[in-house]
Amino acid sequence: MALYAELHRHLGGSVVPRVLWRYFQRNRLDLAERFADYPAFEEFYTKPRNTLDEYLELHTMVESVQTEVTLPYFVYRLMRGAYVFENLAYLELRYTPFLRTPEHLSQSERIERMTQVVEIVGKASQLGEYPIVTSQILCMHSRLPYEVNKAIVELAVQMNHYVCAVDVAGGDAHYCDRLTEFAELFDYARSNGLKTTGHLYETTEGCYPELLPYLMRLGHGIQIPLRYPELLPQLARDRQCLEVCPTTYLKTGTLDSIDQLKTVFDRCFEAGVDIAICTDNAGLHNVRLPFEYETLLTRDIISFAQLQACQDAAFRHAFAWKYEQRPERILGEVLRSELGSSPTPPLSAL
Repeated sequence: MALYAELHRHLGGSVVPRVLWRYFQRNRLDLAERFADYPAFEEFYTKPRNTLDEYLELHTMVESVQTEVTLPYFVYRLMRGAYVFENLAYLELRYTPFLRTPEHLSQSERIERMTQVVEIVGKASQLGEYPIVTSQILCMHSRLPYEVNKAIVELAVQMNHYVCAVDVAGGDAHYCDRLTEFAELFDYARSNGLKTTGHLYETTEGCYPELLPYLMRLGHGIQIPLRYPELLPQLARDRQCLEVCPTTYLKTGTLDSIDQLKTVFDRCFEAGVDIAICTDNAGLHNVRLPFEYETLLTRDIISFAQLQACQDAAFRHAFAWKYEQRPERILGEVLRSELGSSPTPPLSAL
């Protein structure tokens, strides 16, 4: 049994359609009644969109129900599915904590409540029955004011027992007037021991070389090998890893065919740039991480050796993973635990 590391999964897009539909039926009939039945909801929830911005609007529907009260419900089901159906040994879960606070509060009150959100997600994701090593990435957002984004980074620094990194999200086409601001906040994060990643070079409108020096990984980054391959030696030199999420680019209209990713993988491997294969929004896509690997392999986009290299790169670039603790050893411990010959190792030992 292979074990996987997932480096790019959004809390808002991680809820699979059936779980979200059941929650709507039991708790939010106003949302359920918009659809005739479950098939109608699933079709709406998972269908491709024309643009990234249109795709991101789906997050607002989920964010509205991921409150301080309901977050344990959603996180538990996320962790259970990741362990049982995806064989995840490691998971980084990213989200914008401000967007999980009550909208009726003032901005300053919502900033104060972000601490509680991070604690809730942190405690809910640490489950002995599903021994996945997990950490949080807090996302700044292109449509939030500077004061809120600064508070998000400061919170990440303060709560580094739950948080391993910061990110910037909200559609990379919207960063252009705020590059200095985001560079400053990324620099502050790194100077305080946090890791950094960022949604960048996902679309043709979101290509900002000014931010590259501040990032340890790139969320997506596919436009570099596709349109700016001259930057690949720089990425290789700086050991920056691309977080490639294959199904996303079909759902957002960024690519016409998944086969276009062959150029991405070929050029990155030739240049020595690592790629971690990820899901991004597994619920919105209704897809699991092993199937992303399988699709790339069966479409001859990657070879089996490249598949294994991407699996290894995901663990090597995981922000909260002790790389010397090989996943094969964890698998042995888990199997021995399930057979009753030894206890499940505590998270601190993984």
